[in-house]
This record gives sequence, C-alpha cells and structure tokens, in this order.
Amino acid sequence: MLKIAICEDDKIMRLQMQSYLKDFEKLFQVESYGSGEALLDSGENYDFIFLDIDMKGMSGIDTARYLRRKDKKVKIIYVTAYDDFKDYAFSVHAFGYLVKPVNKEIIQKILKEALAYTEEKDTGQKVVFETENGLLEMDTRDIYYFEYQSRRIRMVTKAGEVWQKGTIAQVAMRMEPYGFLMPHKSFVVNLYHIRNLKGYDIFLTEGSTLPLSQKKSAEFRKKLASYLASQI
Repeated sequence: MLKIAICEDDKIMRLQMQSYLKDFEKLFQVESYGSGEALLDSGENYDFIFLDIDMKGMSGIDTARYLRRKDKKVKIIYVTAYDDFKDYAFSVHAFGYLVKPVNKEIIQKILKEALAYTEEKDTGQKVVFETENGLLEMDTRDIYYFEYQSRRIRMVTKAGEVWQKGTIAQVAMRMEPYGFLMPHKSFVVNLYHIRNLKGYDIFLTEGSTLPLSQKKSAEFRKKLASYLASQI
C-alpha cells in the first residue's frame, strides 16, 4: 500500500487535509505530523508528502532538504499560504506547489497527477553500452556520472564502476537527450541525481562531489533549472 504524509502545524488544516484524502483510503495509508521534526523523527518513508512551508520550528524548506538526503523518489507537494517560495521548491525537486486556501478537488487532482507521473517516470530509459567487458544494457536512472580518466571512460552506476573506450564529448552528445550534461571537461553528470549545487561543487545523491567549471557554470545552471522545472 502506498503511503502519504501530511506535515502541517495547523491542526484544523491537518484534519481538513485528511478528510480530502478519504476517497483514497483503500489505496493509501495516510499519516499526519504537526512539525517537520516529527516527520523526520518518525524515520518512515513515504511515496507522497503534503508539506507546509511556514511551520513553527523547522521550516518546510529545511524539512524537504533533509528528506532529499535519504529519499530521491518521494513526491513532495507544498501546501502553503505564500506564493514566493517557488524557487526553493525547485531546489528540492518538489512535485507541486499549492497556495492556500485549497479544496478537496485541488488536492485530489494533484495527487492523481502525482500517481500518473510516478507510474510513467518510475524508471528511466534503457541504453546499451559497449564496455570493456562486453555489451551492457543500463537504465539511465541507475547511472550517476561519467568521468574521463586515463584515456578511458569511467561510468559510475548503482551497481559499481564500468569502463569503456571513447571521449567524454562523445558521451555528452549521446547522453544529453536522457538528462545528462557536462559540467566540466572531464565529467558528464546525470541531472536526476544532483542533490545540491553550491558554488562550483555539484553534490550527488550517492555522495560524490563533482566539479563545475567556471566557464560552463552559467549555461549549466540554466539547463539544470530548466530540467528541474520539467520535473514538477
């Protein structure tokens, strides 16, 4: 059964949100929390989270940042009284941004959209690579980045390292349609796995930190922002 969390410090709003989701109770387990700290302390993993931004204690923005460190797939839907936090929503790959007041129809509509998106986007596309150990088919979501090293290409994946021949420019050209970009002359990174971008450092979901060259910075940031917008 899929799981939904409601994180909202206004008790009346929490109860109202729960009532809006009654029609889905055969599909979902719904739990509610009065603060970001309580949600994080639960240690639970959710498929969808309706998250307020302006809460006492930890804000919804900071709560989402902590959530993203351990869970890339959860669909975060902000429900807030403010319309000026959308840039922050992009930074944590939020699925939706709803401005209060919201009603049952709005909540159910975005949840149905999130369900459809999850079913469609659950996996990436399959790509076949000619590696040093033979042909290998990989799901693009399972690839973190490529690195040009010792005149070979090192492909870092969820299953480990794979080596192949070629140039990093060839890799960049081939993988760009799948959401990969070249932030540095020696790297091609999967935008799906970027957790944070600070200065000239790119932090990935699996723990690696890749360099962003000053020359490529402006174009890379622009394309990353466009990619993140397409994911909402």
